[in-house]
Amino acid sequence: MEKSENPKELIFPEEKGRQKLSHDCDVCKKSFSQKGNLNKHKRIHTGEKPFDCEICGKSFSVSSYLISHRHIHTGEKPYHCDVCGKSFSLTSNLTKHKRIHTGEKPFHCDICGKSFSESGKLTTHKRIHTGEKPFHCNVCGTSFSDRSALNSHKRVHTGEKPYQCNICSKSFSQSSALTSHKRIHTGETPYSCNICGKSFSDNSALTSHKRIHTGEKPYQCDVCNKSFSVSSTLTNHKRTHTGETPYPCDICGKSFSQSGNLASHKRFHTGEKPYHCDICGKSFTVSCNLAEHKYIHTGEKPYQCNICGKSFSHSSNFGKHKLIHTGEMPYHCDICDKSFSQSSDLTRHRRFHTGEKPYRCDICGKLFSRSSYLTTHKRIHTGEKPYPCDICGRSFTQRNNLTSHKRVHTGEKRYH
Repeated sequence: MEKSENPKELIFPEEKGRQKLSHDCDVCKKSFSQKGNLNKHKRIHTGEKPFDCEICGKSFSVSSYLISHRHIHTGEKPYHCDVCGKSFSLTSNLTKHKRIHTGEKPFHCDICGKSFSESGKLTTHKRIHTGEKPFHCNVCGTSFSDRSALNSHKRVHTGEKPYQCNICSKSFSQSSALTSHKRIHTGETPYSCNICGKSFSDNSALTSHKRIHTGEKPYQCDVCNKSFSVSSTLTNHKRTHTGETPYPCDICGKSFSQSGNLASHKRFHTGEKPYHCDICGKSFTVSCNLAEHKYIHTGEKPYQCNICGKSFSHSSNFGKHKLIHTGEMPYHCDICDKSFSQSSDLTRHRRFHTGEKPYRCDICGKLFSRSSYLTTHKRIHTGEKPYPCDICGRSFTQRNNLTSHKRVHTGEKRYH
């Protein structure tokens, strides 16, 4: 008996290939081999998300997305790396993770040729070239090139610090800051300078350090054209021009241009001095003061003037010295137009106009305009006389009193 012909058997292979792409999107004309894939695709245009999580109510356009999402609630991580054994709740995260082991970077920038392991990182990178910043802060209007940077920024306004150290309980607004902080406890410094061998706990610190060797200062002030090796230093510098002091003390109300300065200032109120010299036991409120104090013991003077060759143990003294050669006085009083070579001198000077006396004696309550005045005053209560005469042994509470006293022995006359 003759076989009846089945029309399907008469389709040629090339026609089969054409039929595989027979499902076209009527919005963007993209073609699909299966109608189900076309239906999923159409939800991009319609915004339809028919698959709802029965736990949190979040909706998804594809059922597989919902299945993966549920792993967040169950804690299930069914996808395992066959190299290191790490587990993931999403297959896409496992795929990305594997590129750490393989070094694969399949996503290439068509402008500069830089390669990335994730498509999202390439998208973010391209905004460097285009200048696009599509993520805006609804509080202050600042724009960002990627969403994670916006999320981190928002914590400046909310004060949220969701990342906590499990050793000392200190909290941070960014996970990367917590990672770097933990190295304080472990002592780990995995980033080494290939020039001098110095090691750092985070990569950004190494990058900034290398500019000491190269002299690179890529961050320039658009007001005075001064250049800086670190972006945060430029940000702080700009406040010299604007007068902005966004970090207020919640105890006395004094405001600061840098968060670090506020943290140091608060220790005047608390009396905390967490940085201890391991040679003489002296304590300091700021780590940089401890570092420079140690030079007293070592005799080291690492700051050398390239004009006259004079060396200094303190960077602040070195900075003041350089202005002798330049004559520069960049800090101006907006009340009397007097100029100063140091910002701290301007701050002290302004108190003559305002009458501000922020330093209070915790014994008698007397107020002072300078911390040094308070230090000297406290010696009235303590009886401390730290300046002894090396000739007769008599001691004084102030250095200038000792200087005057020594003229008794030398016969020197102060005024000629």
